[in-house]
Amino acid sequence: MPKRLEGKIALVTGAGSVGEGWGNGKATAVLFAREGASVLISDINAEALDTTRELVEAEGAQCHSVVADVTATENCKSLVDRCVEKFGSLDVLYNNVGGSAPGGPVEIAEDEWHRQLDHNLNHVYYMCKHALPVMENSGGGVIVNVASIAGIRYIGHPHIAYSATKSAVIQFTRSMAVQYANRGVRANTIIPGLMHTPLVETRLAGQRTGGDASKLIADRNAQVPMGKMGTAWDVAHAAAFLASDDARYITATELVVDGGLTARA
Repeated sequence: MPKRLEGKIALVTGAGSVGEGWGNGKATAVLFAREGASVLISDINAEALDTTRELVEAEGAQCHSVVADVTATENCKSLVDRCVEKFGSLDVLYNNVGGSAPGGPVEIAEDEWHRQLDHNLNHVYYMCKHALPVMENSGGGVIVNVASIAGIRYIGHPHIAYSATKSAVIQFTRSMAVQYANRGVRANTIIPGLMHTPLVETRLAGQRTGGDASKLIADRNAQVPMGKMGTAWDVAHAAAFLASDDARYITATELVVDGGLTARA
């Protein structure tokens, strides 16, 4: 089978993982490499980023890693510039950084609201702002943004800023995709559902079940019509498809990866 991303240059943000195992960015970076891409990876956590770089290089791919906080526009520009400097172009941008903070409009602090805007939405704008001219000037490219089912449904936990920002990512991507459709750039959004990544044990269990990860896992599995959460690899395979020429006529839309959860909700 030919490798679907052979000769492509991909930039993956949020490529580390908050704990042992596979986060969405980590799995996607490795799968992109397996599909033939050279990969520039970025994360705010240097140790986690080193782990991903080693895994990408083990696939036989060229890889360059940059520790960066993508909530600052100058850092996003630097990532794009570094990618072009190291590999000569930028064909695929995968915006994966994100995270939730609990609370509704009254409970969430105003400074946390603004941090959520930076974390989940503003960095997508910054990365696209700096990547789009490079892609357009080189004849085209692909942008894949990661949202969440929280952006289209209320699924039992109030995290108003996360829901609002992930919904905004969806419409941001649609609008951008239509604007750039005749300039050779495709853009789509992946909408993951309940995924079993290290985030479940390291953060969500403490927020929702008093640290009882087993209970949280069982509760989340029970919500999904397929009977289990997805994994980071389910998101990664969706990303590789959208980044490849298999999806060459797909733009300005969303791919929901949720085991049927939102259809039932």
